[in-house]
Amino acid sequence: MTDKTTKGTAIVTGAGRGLGQAIALELARNGYALVINDLASSGDDAQEVVNQIQKEGGEAEAVLFDVVDGDQTQVALKEVLKKYQTVDVLVNNAGIARDGLFMMMPSKNWKMVIDIALDGFYNMTKPVVKKMMRQKSGSVVTISSVAGLMANRGQVNYSAAKAGLIGASRSLAAEMASVGVRVNVVAPGFIDTGMIEEVPLDNLKEIVPMGRVGQPEEVAKVVRFLCSDDASYITGQVIPINGGMC
Repeated sequence: MTDKTTKGTAIVTGAGRGLGQAIALELARNGYALVINDLASSGDDAQEVVNQIQKEGGEAEAVLFDVVDGDQTQVALKEVLKKYQTVDVLVNNAGIARDGLFMMMPSKNWKMVIDIALDGFYNMTKPVVKKMMRQKSGSVVTISSVAGLMANRGQVNYSAAKAGLIGASRSLAAEMASVGVRVNVVAPGFIDTGMIEEVPLDNLKEIVPMGRVGQPEEVAKVVRFLCSDDASYITGQVIPINGGMC
């Protein structure tokens, strides 16, 4: 661990596994106290991340709630924002995929993907940004996807959600720039997490110029950079991490 007590507090949603886990560990290893959010049903996973951070000498706690539920999120964040003197980083990572051709897509699959992405962004970001405004500092990084930047058959709902996060983040960045709060997006491609377990990758080299999937840690390091003072003049930007897909 480095600079364990110097960089403030970071909240990462959907941090029990996959990208969220990698991002939380990367931030903890770079000196942030972590608030690990996930669903109550993923509480064991979230606690494992907390245990790993603490084992490495860092500070972390699990705070379990559903970011789609506005009331639940408000109650949980009220306690978090009261407990920590500053909240310096928010990573909006929670998301879900329910792929299928649009003409056969059940409305529940459309709504679920959109709600988790966009309602989750609203419910988390609004109260946290209010605190950041009072601090006159802070960094929000939202996890979008290559699907929000380019066409992908079978992902109309996912593409809509991820493109929506890009638009929301860019507009919020414009609103927050004058008060010292930065808002950016990373857009991963094929990353080695559970999200791509059922994705056929036989022709990967035709899709990804680098010819391989990315690792969660490769995304986490970019997120960590965007949260750092090294990125102090970067806001409203979308950083693709996709092996050259676009």
